[in-house]
Amino acid sequence: MPTRREALAASAALTGGALLSAAPSAAAAPRVTPRHATSVSDRSSGTTIALAHATVLGAGADHTVLVRDGRITRTGRSAEVPIPPGATVYDLTGKYIVPGGLVESHVHNDGPENVLPPLFPLNGVTAVREMWGRPVHHEWRDKVRAGELLGPRWVIAGSIIDGSPSLWAGDLDERVVEVTDAPSARRAVRETKASGADFVKVYSRLTPGAYEAIADESRRQGLRYAGHCPDTLPIARASDAGQQSIEHLHALLLATSAREPEIRRAMAKVRIDPAIGTSFERYASWFRQVHAVEWQAVQTYDVGRTRALFDRLAANGTRVVPTLTVHHSLERTDQLPENSPEFAYLPGWMTGYWPTVWSALTAGRTARDTARIHRIYEHRLHLVAELHRAGVQLLAGTDTGTGYAVPGFSLHHELELLAEAGLPTRDVLHAATAAPARMLGLPADRADLLVLDADPRTDVRHTRRIDSVLVAGRYLDRAERLRLLSDVARAAAASEPPTTGVAAPHVCVH
Repeated sequence: MPTRREALAASAALTGGALLSAAPSAAAAPRVTPRHATSVSDRSSGTTIALAHATVLGAGADHTVLVRDGRITRTGRSAEVPIPPGATVYDLTGKYIVPGGLVESHVHNDGPENVLPPLFPLNGVTAVREMWGRPVHHEWRDKVRAGELLGPRWVIAGSIIDGSPSLWAGDLDERVVEVTDAPSARRAVRETKASGADFVKVYSRLTPGAYEAIADESRRQGLRYAGHCPDTLPIARASDAGQQSIEHLHALLLATSAREPEIRRAMAKVRIDPAIGTSFERYASWFRQVHAVEWQAVQTYDVGRTRALFDRLAANGTRVVPTLTVHHSLERTDQLPENSPEFAYLPGWMTGYWPTVWSALTAGRTARDTARIHRIYEHRLHLVAELHRAGVQLLAGTDTGTGYAVPGFSLHHELELLAEAGLPTRDVLHAATAAPARMLGLPADRADLLVLDADPRTDVRHTRRIDSVLVAGRYLDRAERLRLLSDVARAAAASEPPTTGVAAPHVCVH
């Protein structure tokens, strides 16, 4: 287990700490010079962009998309869409357009402003749902909207609302709200609304009474709530209460045991010792205890109970964000990359600490423990397939902000893991496009597009073959995108760890 000093430093690896005063400030929104484009009028400034002769997913081949003032104004067959005088025209013959781009439904980001936000759109991720909101995320969103920062659209949670003691209290007092009864739970919801958050984030240690007060007060305040299903609350109860989405697969695994009452009694015995030095150390202790309970649940899996529960989730419209990326990194540590080209886009002080943090989380595992944990992971994949069979809406989210998940890049890994779990490619793409866009209320005419060199419907890995990106009406062609990625890599290499604002590392799963 790391020392207290090491654990505090590890926050830089997992959450990015505070904004870096030593890092250069984010540049203004890049001025994009069109390349490989023709102009209908040589004299025009080109306020309309025409993306011509592409295959638009969901529409058809040889289509043209017109964009003006940050909105898509028309999409149709190229022969039927007149291009306005003065438009800048990009010939995308042989390319494939993903309308809206990709949406990442579960992120935690805090770190260098000139590194993290740009990585999302540069990887085709045009919108994200931030699951642990802080003022910095609202600042980023404002800058993105003003055209001062390249980044995605942000939908932002409030501070985590948890029971007492919370897994993350102590080192993160300003970021976690502990509630012990209905009045404090209702007050926390009202404070979330006053903070400007888009939704309420519920967490693992809430009592049933506090949770139900949050659900009721959220309705009164006109807010959605989402997050973990509390350890003490049956998932069916959370779904019936109206929770918008359930994050991760931990609670689902426990709820599908034939001995759920016994499993829940075992969970009730899991203890968090507030005397343990850091929230990370408390989390690591809790994490190891919970895996033992999960193994009991896997051994007593009940197909009938599972199908009845998942049918209920589907009927209620409850979404599930499996976050297979973080489950995989924690439970298939034998497959962790020692290095990856993607790591070059994050500061070394972040990526360099991941092995230490992961060693602490997995400390003490015997060969038998490892074999069981591998089985647990395989069971999670089975649960994803069962959720899909039942018609539960799955959303692609990665828990980016934890180790081994690089913003933007990690969503492509998540899509491959969803395919590995057995989802058809069209449904994998739906989980990262239309489904989260609908949940988040993103405008249907938003000028966000991902342009690919190959058809992602034939192989989901083709989402990595990015030609260009349109984000908020700004077109980044291949050359500009690669240039900006190089800028991010240089900024990451030059960045130094923060000297203040360091908190305990974040691992959200469970």
